[in-house]
Amino acid sequence: MQFGIGGVSAAIGEALMVRRDLGCHSEMFTEPLAKLMQAGVINNSRKSFFPGKTVFTNALGSRALYDYMDHNPALEARPCGWVNDPRRIALNDNLVSVNGALCVDLAGQVCAESIGFRQFSGTGGQVDFVRGARWSRGGKSFLTLASQHVDKKGNRSSNIALTLPAGSIVTTPRADVHCIVTEYGVADLLDEPVDVRARRLIAIAHPDFRDQLTFDAKKAGYIV
Repeated sequence: MQFGIGGVSAAIGEALMVRRDLGCHSEMFTEPLAKLMQAGVINNSRKSFFPGKTVFTNALGSRALYDYMDHNPALEARPCGWVNDPRRIALNDNLVSVNGALCVDLAGQVCAESIGFRQFSGTGGQVDFVRGARWSRGGKSFLTLASQHVDKKGNRSSNIALTLPAGSIVTTPRADVHCIVTEYGVADLLDEPVDVRARRLIAIAHPDFRDQLTFDAKKAGYIV
C-alpha cells in the first residue's frame, strides 16, 4: 500500500487497524504508517518486492516518528528516483495507492497541485504511484477529493466540473486514472470512454451540482 499525507491518510490509517499482514512501499513515511507498523498491521510479510521491509524515500512527522525510525531494521530508505520508479513500484503485487486531488474534469483529468494559477502543492509522486499500481498485478489506485468546496465568501463550487479551472495543472492524465473517490462513492474510470467517465463522475458529485453537470456534459457532447 501507499498513501500520502493529510486528513485522508489519517482516516485510512485508522480504518486499516482491523487488517493484518499489510505491506508498504511509499514515497512518504508518516505517522499513520508508523502506527500501523507498531500495531502489527503492516509487517511486510507478504510483499513480493523487499519482503519484511517498509520501503520509503522521505519522512514527515513528529519527534516520536523519528525516534521510531531511528535504527529500525524494518525500514528501508532509498532515493526518490528509486522508490518512485513506476516499474519498481509495480514489482509489488496487489499494490493499492491512495492520494488526494483538488479537482477533476468530466474527462477524468486530475489536478492535485494548483488552485487555478496559484500553486498549492507539489507534483510529488502521485502519477508515479498511479502508474505503478496500474502495472502491479492486482493493483489499484484511488484519487480522493471532497465533492465541493466553499470559498471565503461562502460560495460553493463543485470539485468535479466539465473542465478544470483556468490555470489548473494536470497532475495525473486521464488515461492513467483508475478510481476517483468522493464522499458520495467511487467512479471507476479505467479504460472507459468519455461518456461513461462523465456519467460515473457526475454520480459521485455533490447532489446539488449533478443536474448542472449533466446539462454541461450534454451540451459539450460528452453524453447524449
